[in-house]
Amino acid sequence: MTESAIQPVSMKLAEADFDAFSRDLGGSFARYGFAVVADHGLDEAMIRAAVDDAKTFFALPAEAKMAYHVPGTGGARGYTPFGKEAAKDADVVDLKEFWHTGRDLPEGHPYARYMRENLWPAEVPGFRTHVKGLYEAMDQLGKRLLVAIARYLKLDDDYFEGPTALGNSVLRLLHYPPVPADAPGVRAGAHEDINVITLLLGAEEAGLQVKDRTGEWLPISPPEGALVVNIGDMLQRLTNHVLPSTTHRVVNPAPERRGYSRYSTPFFLHFEPEFLIETLPGCVTAENPNRYPEPITAEDFLLQRLREIRLL
Repeated sequence: MTESAIQPVSMKLAEADFDAFSRDLGGSFARYGFAVVADHGLDEAMIRAAVDDAKTFFALPAEAKMAYHVPGTGGARGYTPFGKEAAKDADVVDLKEFWHTGRDLPEGHPYARYMRENLWPAEVPGFRTHVKGLYEAMDQLGKRLLVAIARYLKLDDDYFEGPTALGNSVLRLLHYPPVPADAPGVRAGAHEDINVITLLLGAEEAGLQVKDRTGEWLPISPPEGALVVNIGDMLQRLTNHVLPSTTHRVVNPAPERRGYSRYSTPFFLHFEPEFLIETLPGCVTAENPNRYPEPITAEDFLLQRLREIRLL
């Protein structure tokens, strides 16, 4: 199977025929757990500015970056150094470092006990403006996609609006450094995402692969102006696997590209911490009985998974 198996779905279709957009997007998710969304409408200059700032930050000396590392927080905000995160049950760590920016809560909001304040690197002057702008734009785009997912699931269009209004979503700025020939692992081991949906802007270097239900690894390389969107474990659980959270990885580059870094910017859209993930009745049938009779809050689910990937 080739990468053309996942055909792009255009946001222009959402404007012309939202039912058709919802059907095509949901169908791609139901089949692959992934979709490629073209014509996403995000400002390219804003994306470039945020990525350039990320590159500047990751090029800083290790001691400067470590000033923004907060141990014991699961990497919720700020910097997580190289060699910390691993795929669940993996023997080796991933070959990456990253930065997390999250939601700014209203003053005195009770969710502050779950969601930390953002950190901003003083060494990169435009970082806060550019990265916060990209966070907010991807948050809004993600919520538009959730309307289409709600319609695909035959829910009210605004079903996800409340549960994600102050969701514990994070924008991850990712740096995969050059890979030595004897590297013990891969850039990102085979894993599933924890959250509701992930929006991933295209990386300059190849490597993303999705495991098809046949067991074959399918390379994903979105065309320019498109992004990759995938279902996370929280939505898989909510939908009783009607929308699957699919295993994916970032493999090491070909020998001629080993000396190049890879940068990418996934946005992990989350539910609000106290949202109860309880199987949707419409996703339970005789052929697909309820896999999760015990509900769980989004916060408890997140903490459980962070422990599994060694961030807590």
